[in-house]
Amino acid sequence: MNFVGTLGFSIVTPFLVILVTKWGGNAVIYGLMAATYSFFQLFGAPVLGHLSDRIGRRRVLLYSQLGTLVSWGIFLIAFILPSATILSVEGGLLGSFAVTLPLLVLFFARALDGATGGNVSVSNAYLSDITTKDHRSRDFGRMAVSTNLGFIVGPALAGLLGATLLGEVVPVLAAFVISAAALALIQFGLADIRPKQITEHLEDHNACAVYGHEHRRGYKVECEKPDGIGAILRLPNMRLLLSVNFLVLLGFSFFYAGFPIHALQGLGWSITEMGSYFAFLSLVMIAVQGPLLGAVSNRFPDRLLMGFGGLVLAVGFAMLYGSDPILVYASAALIALGNGLMWPTFMSVLSKFAGDTLQGAVQGYSGSIGAVASIAGLIGGGLAYVQFGASVFPISAVVIAASALLAFAVAPVGDPKEA
Repeated sequence: MNFVGTLGFSIVTPFLVILVTKWGGNAVIYGLMAATYSFFQLFGAPVLGHLSDRIGRRRVLLYSQLGTLVSWGIFLIAFILPSATILSVEGGLLGSFAVTLPLLVLFFARALDGATGGNVSVSNAYLSDITTKDHRSRDFGRMAVSTNLGFIVGPALAGLLGATLLGEVVPVLAAFVISAAALALIQFGLADIRPKQITEHLEDHNACAVYGHEHRRGYKVECEKPDGIGAILRLPNMRLLLSVNFLVLLGFSFFYAGFPIHALQGLGWSITEMGSYFAFLSLVMIAVQGPLLGAVSNRFPDRLLMGFGGLVLAVGFAMLYGSDPILVYASAALIALGNGLMWPTFMSVLSKFAGDTLQGAVQGYSGSIGAVASIAGLIGGGLAYVQFGASVFPISAVVIAASALLAFAVAPVGDPKEA
């Protein structure tokens, strides 16, 4: 299900920037369009996360995927609309661009998908419900592998379909069909797992505890909303982890805003070349998140894997400043290696500190913080690329390096490998 959902999303990644520029936009408009999804996800993700803690993960995943399906339908409508110019801007801080009717429809489609886009955080909570603590790093790595398989097949398929006579409309139609298939998989192939709830009322300490006759010590939660942001921030290491989450997604958003425009205008790449690059990036990431992460996750502390992965990721982003194709592909390998070590490990650590009863809430707030970082990074990255070109990539590297230093400071989870 995760593979199919990712496939539907990634199939339009290589040519979305081409549609934006074709219909009058530039790097700023492209960044704003990507930020629109994150802005609406900022409000939708925590609501869906809380809801999944109460009514179950499967029902919420159904709502989320249905919103994605409708958004692709709206996306298709943009192709039949006239390219009438509504607003035109020449020069200045934002550069030169035009806002056309198809662009407005694309903005609306991205907004709807973002508002219902809690599928990633709820899927992570679902995985946490069904996996054990000892195997969470491995299982989150497998989840990441399925995601990156979608990112391999999607861009490659986009390059093939986009080369047909119908151009970009065929991959969008394919995304619509794939989203419908994901909806069917959730409905008929995914078991409903009820999240764990607190059902016990433990008594105060008594004399038995003094003599060691109690097997478990009880704690009372003194808050009206045990799944609120205050309770989440009081969890061990949670402030630090959420800061790492913010910085990683901020740095990545600079990359997402700048690289497609850079590949199109600075490197002169076609849809096929862009699709090949993203497919290569995801292929290397699968190799890292599968065999490599499985081999090292039980041998090295989580904070070491997160910190080292973050530093490698920063070097990869810095190398994008060059324009040599070999250097660009080498940077993709380092980005894949760094992200493949850091992100699944981070998600595993976040899940461990969330505990059994706050998975949906923590994943939802994590998604919202990521949305804030994405909004700032996508808009800022678009503006930075208009003004400074490829210099946006070293900026991204500095932000990622800062997240790596914070990751090194995360206290041990309590696993033997952290001793």
